[in-house]
Amino acid sequence: MKELNTRAELNVRLEDLWEAISKDLFITQKVIPNIVKDVKLIEGDGGIGSILHFTFNPDVTPISYQREKIVELNEITHEIGLQVVEGGHLNQGLSYYKTSFQLSAIGENQTLVNVKISYDYEPNIEDSSHSMKTSDFVLFYLRCLEKYILNDN
Repeated sequence: MKELNTRAELNVRLEDLWEAISKDLFITQKVIPNIVKDVKLIEGDGGIGSILHFTFNPDVTPISYQREKIVELNEITHEIGLQVVEGGHLNQGLSYYKTSFQLSAIGENQTLVNVKISYDYEPNIEDSSHSMKTSDFVLFYLRCLEKYILNDN
């Protein structure tokens, strides 16, 4: 198992960011509609064990869909973890892929987001550039989310 850690400082209140990341299950489609065409809750109620189905815009990515399961959700420590269970990264040579976000306030209107990406490759596949592209995308998404929240949706 490999791990990649990165972080971003966002100019939004911790409470607003946590609300967006943990409660609005469909926010990804609102934040990056050019990439994510549709998001559906296909199992659960939005808590641990819930499964989301993301449909991607075919003009932007060769990946048509990805299903992610909420495997961590802690209201006290502001942590959420999403594991890909079908499609997406698992169709790109990875056997395991999970993204975890941990939020902490660093000021009244600033939040530090620690991101941990855990992944493993299928046997006989190794591609170090994949992890860099992935962390770049997560940071891009967080910047788009910050802009979305600051623009009052």
